[in-house]
Amino acid sequence: MSRAIHSGGSARSGREIAGSCCSATLRTAFLLLFLNLAYSQTASEYQVKAAYLYNFAKSAEWPERGLAAAAPLVIGVIGGEDDFVDVLKKTVAGRSIGSHSVVISRVSSDEEAKTCHVLFFRSPVGRKRTQSMAASLLGAGVLLVGEDSEFLQQGGMINLVPVNGRIRFEVDAVALDGASIHLSSELLALANTAHSPPASSTKFDNSGGESRRLRVGPQPDYPEMARRLDLKGTVQLELLIARDGSVKDVRVIGGHPVLAEAAVKAVKGWQYEPADKESKIVTKISFGQ
Repeated sequence: MSRAIHSGGSARSGREIAGSCCSATLRTAFLLLFLNLAYSQTASEYQVKAAYLYNFAKSAEWPERGLAAAAPLVIGVIGGEDDFVDVLKKTVAGRSIGSHSVVISRVSSDEEAKTCHVLFFRSPVGRKRTQSMAASLLGAGVLLVGEDSEFLQQGGMINLVPVNGRIRFEVDAVALDGASIHLSSELLALANTAHSPPASSTKFDNSGGESRRLRVGPQPDYPEMARRLDLKGTVQLELLIARDGSVKDVRVIGGHPVLAEAAVKAVKGWQYEPADKESKIVTKISFGQ
């Protein structure tokens, strides 16, 4: 089952961890909570989002190939205004994460994005551009953070969302796993669950057919019409996966048309690991169960 929101989990050992100890991570968690309490009172929206980016970087664990010892940790920003970048620079000024100095970079191209460890998509970027860049960064080990309501559906990993005058965040664990990036359990425990459907409302079984690892798999939305009608059931789909891992074609094997439409819309945005040939995968998506 893939969920858009995580409320727990633990980082893997044996890799370089930016937040060097559990107590430091807990302090990070309390800092994030404090900033959310302070937002709209003493801290600006820019300051809160900048603090989030720094703490996401501090909590994240990259594979060794993605963050070499003593190399700078680069937080990139694409889109938006220079004022936010200025606030972000002030937030990280003089700070380091483990043995890594923190560098802020303005990003305008896919190649520049690949030099980052964290990339923040400001909302004016545009959804087509966001989805295209997210796809180009598959396997690049870049932590993708955004602030658009559909950011996770476009391949993002962490999304900043407004909740009752505060800034909270959502996490897509499938996208994080695909990039081999891990966040501390303490930070994940702060992930917002208010905007997600109930955990049991939508789930999928990706075990049928040929074996291809799913890298990006946005959770299908439970259609509002189905929710009002208390419509529940399972949709079975056959996916034709292209060599580059994109979903080339979808065939509905069975399921209610309303649920099938939502399932097909979701799986068209899925991304599997590349392979030498096309393959077929049978997926079952359950709604309201």
